[in-house]
Amino acid sequence: MLNNLILILSFTLTTFVVAMILYPLYIKLLRRLKAGKTIRSDTATWDKAVIFSKLHEHKAWTPTMWWWLFLLMMVIMVAVSLVSQKLWWTNYHLWNRQETYIILFWFFSMWLIGLIDDILNILNVWKVKWLNMRAKMLGLILFSWWISYWFYHVLWIDYINLAPLFGIIHLWWRFPILTFIWTIFIVNAVNITDWLDWLAGWLSVFVLITFAVALFISQRYLATTVLWICIATLVAFMFFNINPAKIFMWDSWAFALWWLIASTAYLLNMSIWILIPASIVFLIFIIDLCTSGLQMFWKKVFHHKLFPIAPFHHYLEYKWIKEYTIVMYMWLIQTILTVTAIIVIFRQFL
Repeated sequence: MLNNLILILSFTLTTFVVAMILYPLYIKLLRRLKAGKTIRSDTATWDKAVIFSKLHEHKAWTPTMWWWLFLLMMVIMVAVSLVSQKLWWTNYHLWNRQETYIILFWFFSMWLIGLIDDILNILNVWKVKWLNMRAKMLGLILFSWWISYWFYHVLWIDYINLAPLFGIIHLWWRFPILTFIWTIFIVNAVNITDWLDWLAGWLSVFVLITFAVALFISQRYLATTVLWICIATLVAFMFFNINPAKIFMWDSWAFALWWLIASTAYLLNMSIWILIPASIVFLIFIIDLCTSGLQMFWKKVFHHKLFPIAPFHHYLEYKWIKEYTIVMYMWLIQTILTVTAIIVIFRQFL
């Protein structure tokens, strides 16, 4: 276990150092290409986003498309692992069928939706200036279905682990339906929790740490290394996302990173009970998704808004709470949730 821990730390530190070197160069390149963010003027339901535009107009044209560097870092580290294993420097590489195929496949494929979304936003195409909701949901549905298909028909997983409350429950044909819904839920929840500098990024780091700890104690060291590479890249990104941000994430990172998180949750479900700790660490994202969903439902059914603006963190901003104050409170809450989730994870191994 000690050797595995040393290798994980080595990959993590190397990723962080390389990312810190590349980020300034990448930001300069994005500025030269004028790959900046345009602020949306319409909501998902085609109403004018007056409040949102006013609150965030100062962030227009900040460089975006952070996902290219995120993708590059993962490619570099997987390649390094392959070379080091060939040279007998390490005993394993990160391209492994049992642990990392599924999460790396989704990581390298799911950013395609985000790519289209970013390009449309930068070129100011279509009415909402990004990939419209119908097209985006179509992509979400197709790829979420494929994740569910893989676990059910390829890995033959048909159960959820609800220990210590109910134990292992076999769902049979209902398992892919449940995972399909949960995948869409996760991606949308994190995608909504955005637009405040340092918010979504650090909340994501906490979730990744929780899952990385769960993977490590369940002895899935390769998958643990992949998640720590993501964590190191995100932490390096945070240095350049301090308000006022020099670079944004936007939808691409959510689609790639959070499909990776979803598939990791299903991987963990095979060996430990992860549903309860995952629900704890996702609480802030769940609140944001629920407030946003209620807002859309109210507008469709009752033809007026339930809140002046949604999701919840934008409502706090609307109430004249400073952006950095909201972010700090969210961090503190997420820290408590993360520690609680990790304690719950450790509890099952005692």
